[in-house]
Amino acid sequence: MIMTHAQSEAGDLRTVPEIFESIVARSGDTTAVVFGDTAVSYTELNARANRLARRLIAAGVGPDALVAIAVPRSTRLIVAVLAVLKAGGAYLPLDPTYPADRLTHMVVDAKPILLLRTDLVTSLDLDVPELVVDDPALDAAVAGERDGDVTDAERRAPLSRDHLMYVIYTSGSTGVPKGVALTHDGVADLVSTQAKRYGIGAGERVLQWASFSFDAWFWDFALALLQGGTLAMAEQHELLPGEALRETMLRHDVKHAVLPPVALGITESEGLLVDGTITSTGDVCTRSLAAEWSKGRRLLNGYGPTEVTVGASIGGPIEGVQEEVTIGTPWDGAAVHVLDEKLGECGEGQEGEFYLAGSGLARGYLNRPSLTASRFVANPFGPPGSRMYRSGDKGRRDADGELYFTGRVDNQVKVRGFRVELGEIETRLESHPAVELVAAVVGGQDASTEYIVAYVKPTARHETTDADALVADLREHARQALPEHMVPSIVVVDEFPTLLNGKIDRSALTERATPVRSGAAAPADGSFEQLLIAMVMDTLNIASATPRDNFFDLGGHSVLAAKLAGRMRKEHGVVVPMRSLFEAESLADLARVMQDAKQGQG
Repeated sequence: MIMTHAQSEAGDLRTVPEIFESIVARSGDTTAVVFGDTAVSYTELNARANRLARRLIAAGVGPDALVAIAVPRSTRLIVAVLAVLKAGGAYLPLDPTYPADRLTHMVVDAKPILLLRTDLVTSLDLDVPELVVDDPALDAAVAGERDGDVTDAERRAPLSRDHLMYVIYTSGSTGVPKGVALTHDGVADLVSTQAKRYGIGAGERVLQWASFSFDAWFWDFALALLQGGTLAMAEQHELLPGEALRETMLRHDVKHAVLPPVALGITESEGLLVDGTITSTGDVCTRSLAAEWSKGRRLLNGYGPTEVTVGASIGGPIEGVQEEVTIGTPWDGAAVHVLDEKLGECGEGQEGEFYLAGSGLARGYLNRPSLTASRFVANPFGPPGSRMYRSGDKGRRDADGELYFTGRVDNQVKVRGFRVELGEIETRLESHPAVELVAAVVGGQDASTEYIVAYVKPTARHETTDADALVADLREHARQALPEHMVPSIVVVDEFPTLLNGKIDRSALTERATPVRSGAAAPADGSFEQLLIAMVMDTLNIASATPRDNFFDLGGHSVLAAKLAGRMRKEHGVVVPMRSLFEAESLADLARVMQDAKQGQG
């Protein structure tokens, strides 16, 4: 492959502003971002970010200063992120769809000096100075600033690769999310790796799929805007796995996308990303997914936790059915050591724990020195003073140097591609006065049907409380602090199964959460209500459901909702908007929507 401009300059340009501005210098007229009917060129995007950056500097933003950003998916979000980085600051992403309690915790813990939000984000009372980025008064003030690139002379201090770039909060085993602090140090190697692996052509469309609150969002950002491609953005409902995601990718002529296996599993691959790339990441890429998605496009498989700059290794292109799908080899500037319990290197094919090192390593956990010291340890394989991250991931390396992921050493799980500490869910539910004991497990047959189940034993004074009312109350208690993907289905129990040592038998609970079903047959009476209930039982892999039940209380989530909508369309010719699935309070309500849609189409 011919070396690209981004690849050749990666060694000299060390920060996001430097690399982005080098792209602008050669690709100014190329479209940088598309969102709906809006298209913004590199020149325009750079100018808008420069003008806002100067207002941020005036407001006190400089190197290592955190700026919280609560802006929905839009071109304004990209401008805000670039402006913060150009000012020398680091961004703290606040997904506006997250519970206010969780966002408040992040802000209180991280202590940003400023909040950027839109006028629509009004639910946050964070006691932080703020700028409303779509306020006409601010727009007018920003328009008066110069639009040339911001220099170190204008910043409050020179920006270097050692300064903070972003802080991402992840699920915490102690019950509260923890902030991972990343610097610019790993960006040049990230850009170099992307250039070698993807070879993005000018203006090629890169899908922006991940939530702003995840580091995968920065991967999409970098793959497009630090390579000269075009970042294709869409509303959240247009990105739901299945038909909505497929239509969005076709409409934007997307050539490159990064998606978790759960999204790949329910999205039809034919005609997508033709001669482009699909990268599976966030969870295990199965053989069947590899066989399907390697046809007509290049399939890569990435690995890396939030504690490194988006990733650590990448494998592929993967071709056809393989015995096991590799996570590849370390990318530029990264090292993955497979170590035993004594930190000795494991031999070929031996399973050990992944320890990650290199330029992309995080500073550590924000304001958590003891936790940082326990997870970021001295690196005996590197220069004096270097560190490595103890990932908690298990795996092995083969004779060719290819890495394979084999599981976890702790209670952390991946659900639909999201990193989840079950302990955080248990801690939240245990804070409710009606709860005596909680055990959370993951149920489901495969990636697309996975869901979290929390088994709850109520306190003695609440044992006679109506179970349905208690479940509803506990789910609402969870929603106030946990994002959607962490809100569990709840089962009230009188007692827990136990092991011989008296501890809760979590394996038994997992088996209980994954009943084996042979599939639900269509009801004899053919009513839409009974037809829907049969599909819901089969989709959720549950033994029973009633018209009064809510799809999401039964264990449904956004991916399963998309799967259910797809079944309605394919098996019964009924097109039901995804919004209707989220708004229906009961299966009876959803059945009426289904019936009305069928009659309207007839």
